[in-house]
Amino acid sequence: MIQEGPTASRNLRTETIDAGLIVVGGGLSGVCAAIAAARHGVKTVLIQDRPVLGGNASSEVRLWVLGATSHLGNNNRWSREGGILNEILEENLYRNRQGNALIFDTILLEKCLDEKNLTLLLNTAAYEVEKSDPDTISALHAFCSQNSTRYVLRAPLFCDASGDGIVGFMAGAAFRMGAESKEEFGEGFAPDAEYGQLLGHSMYFSTKDVGVPVKFVAPSWALKDITKIPRYRQFNTNMQGCNFWWLEYGGRLDTIHQSEEIKWELWKVVYGVWDYIKNSGSFPEAETMTLEWVGHVPGKRESRRFEGDYIIRQQDVVEQTIFDDVVAHGGWAVDLHPADGVYSELSGCTQWHSKGVYGIPWRCYYSRNISNLLLAGRIISATHVAFGSTRVMATCAAGGQAVGTAAALCLETAAKPADLASGKLLRELQLRLQRDGQFLPGRVIDDSADLARQAAASASSSCVLRELTPNKAWVRLDSSWAMLVPLTAGTRPTVSFEINAEQTGVLRVELRRSEKAGNFTPEVLVEALDIPFSEGESRLGAAFAKGVDRDAYYFIKLCEDPSVRVRVSDARLTGVLAVTTAFNKAVAKSSVQEPPEGIGIDRFEFWLPKRRPEGRNLAMTFDPPIDLFGPANVIGGPARPVDAVHAWVADPSDPAPEVRLDWKETQEIARIRIEFDPDWDHPMESVLMTHPEEVVPFMVKDFDLLDQDGTVLHSVRDHHGAIHEWKPAVAITARRIILRVLSTHGAPAAVFGIRVFGVHPTSS
Repeated sequence: MIQEGPTASRNLRTETIDAGLIVVGGGLSGVCAAIAAARHGVKTVLIQDRPVLGGNASSEVRLWVLGATSHLGNNNRWSREGGILNEILEENLYRNRQGNALIFDTILLEKCLDEKNLTLLLNTAAYEVEKSDPDTISALHAFCSQNSTRYVLRAPLFCDASGDGIVGFMAGAAFRMGAESKEEFGEGFAPDAEYGQLLGHSMYFSTKDVGVPVKFVAPSWALKDITKIPRYRQFNTNMQGCNFWWLEYGGRLDTIHQSEEIKWELWKVVYGVWDYIKNSGSFPEAETMTLEWVGHVPGKRESRRFEGDYIIRQQDVVEQTIFDDVVAHGGWAVDLHPADGVYSELSGCTQWHSKGVYGIPWRCYYSRNISNLLLAGRIISATHVAFGSTRVMATCAAGGQAVGTAAALCLETAAKPADLASGKLLRELQLRLQRDGQFLPGRVIDDSADLARQAAASASSSCVLRELTPNKAWVRLDSSWAMLVPLTAGTRPTVSFEINAEQTGVLRVELRRSEKAGNFTPEVLVEALDIPFSEGESRLGAAFAKGVDRDAYYFIKLCEDPSVRVRVSDARLTGVLAVTTAFNKAVAKSSVQEPPEGIGIDRFEFWLPKRRPEGRNLAMTFDPPIDLFGPANVIGGPARPVDAVHAWVADPSDPAPEVRLDWKETQEIARIRIEFDPDWDHPMESVLMTHPEEVVPFMVKDFDLLDQDGTVLHSVRDHHGAIHEWKPAVAITARRIILRVLSTHGAPAAVFGIRVFGVHPTSS
């Protein structure tokens, strides 16, 4: 028993923790920053003021995680964020393809708890900073409401991933809030006062049909007049969760200090909307439906943005600026919302896409005036317009991984974050990110420590693409379709395909490519052919006379003709994809982006794949055959299709595919890293949406690693991740390493990279 007599006052229990890095904010950016730092050996503390991790992705808010892939609604092919975020999404797909937000919570918690260098403090809010001088934070004070404990957290480095920038604000870091004028950065899309300067919060809800009549009596404070919501006619009983992203409010208020007022207004809207659906008589199917869940925490979009040594702008997003200090990538549209949100007469959002992904420089991820403050998430150094793209969670998570990795490098070298913006330290940061699966647009860092670079690669077979074999199905050309394939300079491709026509006519077939290497917007017409056809089934051939002028991806385009159907194929192959101008209504209003004149946005056509299981290739033959899937692709290069396939793909008929690395001399090997194909094109939304498989079909399932004597060194079964890393307990010696693929999850065996490191790997 504890018994204490009266006293004048008592102090809270206080615990002091010394660490290398303190991360404030447990959204995806903070989670990825903390995990990255911990994996690189940094003693890390992650504090989160909520009971679960994930921020807007958590079960408290339930927004799906998205980034450059944008629901497959843009031209950013094979663009999903890599590294830790991809690892999280793959695990969620494997366990939770139905998109249960509670399961996603458990995956994030598990990822953090599995890191021995990471201390997680939930329900813990930062409220004060200590500074050793005007430019340096020395400690952070936080309080946990659940254990009534005050924490004093000391470290040489701090990362603010809190969303509102609580640490940066208290520390005196320079920040902005609201929209810049068009003139300040020359941004044509900068909003005016009528549109508003801030994006608001959103609140979601979900329902359930219980099979028996359910009544609903609205609370007294629920919205009574549904016509105050100009888009009320869009409501229907099939909408769930973050389909209601446009139930938004607060852009005219202080989105930090008036957040509780905003929450109450959103509750008013949500319960009013449900009252309308249940009791207006317009939705008889709602009689047996009940309100299953309503968010208690609004999903925040915008508040403070802190200034780094560079402020990323609209032009950098649209023109895809190549930054020497790139550490992450984005690709979501520049996506701004009217400040009046759900009460606005305007469209719920205005989205303008760039033609491809863009890089984000390291200089955006640290404070320009607080020397040991790192920035992650939506608060990074960006204009309001660029923030419209950089703010989404997958992009924030990629930046978080960069920040955590940089923190480790700073501590190892006694450097400040700004010291990593150029020179040898920058290259080391980029190299580590590349090794850990991060995609860096415009950069492939030469990894001198990778022993695979000294090896000769061979394989039991390699795919030579002669034909995508037909099935019994057809697709109508009510929009244009194309096969996206890699070709080498000088190739004069001839293709053939089957059609079924309702009448005689002429089909236009075009060969196109993107203007910019690594993009997938077919602005450049190489050659066009007009091919006559007869009524009924026939095979057409298209022989292009012009040789292609560079190694690149090309579109073999069949132009729109609704009277024609084309045979399709069930064959799936890494780095080969069918795309169409049938646009995605979730993120676009037509198949062509048509911006107003003078706002600095490009006009272009959308070319999109269909989602599996619907997404199939066109049945097509290729002459000469496409022979670009060889084993040399596993050495160096990006681990995804960019300007080429960059993968070894086995011949589909090979019963025992294997790829081999051979050295002239015996190597001492301490680590082998294999990069498989996780289908970088699939958005892999974390909640609400159901995915067709638990593992993408391009993934290798079962495999062995062997040496030159055929001795099995390492066996893996039921694999489902982009990266597998094997560290033997004791370094091995070998002059040959064989990766033998025993089975895949459906498609032919494919490997993007095999990286081999010795006992003491050196940096580039």
